[in-house]
Amino acid sequence: MATTFSSELQQRPKRRERWRDLSPMRRREALTGLLFISPWIIGVLVFTLGPFIASFLLSFTKYTIIQPPVWIGTDNYAKILGSDDLFWKSLGNTATYVAGSVTIRIVLGFLLAMLLNAKVRFLGLWRTLFYVPSVVPIVALSMIWLYVLNGRFGLLNWFLGVVGIDRIRWLSDPDYTMLGLLIMSTTWVGVTMIIFLAGLQNIPVEYYDAAKIDGAGGLQRMLRITIPLMTPTIFLNVLINIINAFQVFSQVLIMTNGGPRDATRTFVLHIYDYAFSYLPPQMGYSSALAWILFMIVFLFTAVIVVTSNRWVFYNN
Repeated sequence: MATTFSSELQQRPKRRERWRDLSPMRRREALTGLLFISPWIIGVLVFTLGPFIASFLLSFTKYTIIQPPVWIGTDNYAKILGSDDLFWKSLGNTATYVAGSVTIRIVLGFLLAMLLNAKVRFLGLWRTLFYVPSVVPIVALSMIWLYVLNGRFGLLNWFLGVVGIDRIRWLSDPDYTMLGLLIMSTTWVGVTMIIFLAGLQNIPVEYYDAAKIDGAGGLQRMLRITIPLMTPTIFLNVLINIINAFQVFSQVLIMTNGGPRDATRTFVLHIYDYAFSYLPPQMGYSSALAWILFMIVFLFTAVIVVTSNRWVFYNN
């Protein structure tokens, strides 16, 4: 009887304490906690939420920084969708980069994680070597890849020459420039690999032992055990990589600046040009572009999250 009564008490929702009902000590503790997190709250309000709302309002204005913003309604959006040819060009380039880089990172990251989850010599060294490039500053990486992808004396062309393939102008030929950026995107596969590696190590070994007893081969174990149980990790990696790929900017600005012939002009670079490169700056127009990018990323994220219950399986 006492056990039943105590369990009922635990299941009852606790009454939320009001500020006036708190003791002086509890009030001081609450104020101290608010004081310690106040820098974070102020930072979010001033540097995140404030610019977020301001950019939305500015997207309906003509604003050149020099003069006060003038309300023009949806003219910026009409111009973007109707007469801005570079908008569609940059959107297509970004879509190509997102599709290519996300596929490369997911597939290559998964394969590397499978290899580095096995018992091999110098396992810690290999994991470190694959992960370290992911933490190198983007400017330094871009300068290194400028040498690797150089059309005359680049390291990649040297390897291609060894196997009898002619030199490719990776950064000056519009047909190959995007491919060069996709090759560069392998630099950040280490982060994806580490997340996959953590997911692989959470799969119980008993599942593989039972499958071996039932006569399942290596490919069957991977298709029926590893991949289904890794779908939550795949889901996380797909989301992270899609969001990051849509925001590709720094390496494009440093290595090609959108060229040649706008072959690598990405969406964020298009936003940057209107905000900082053109005179006078068109902050209202660039804000409208930024909100279109936000809605595209939000739509992709929502679709993946909503459909995840059809292909993501959790080990309960």
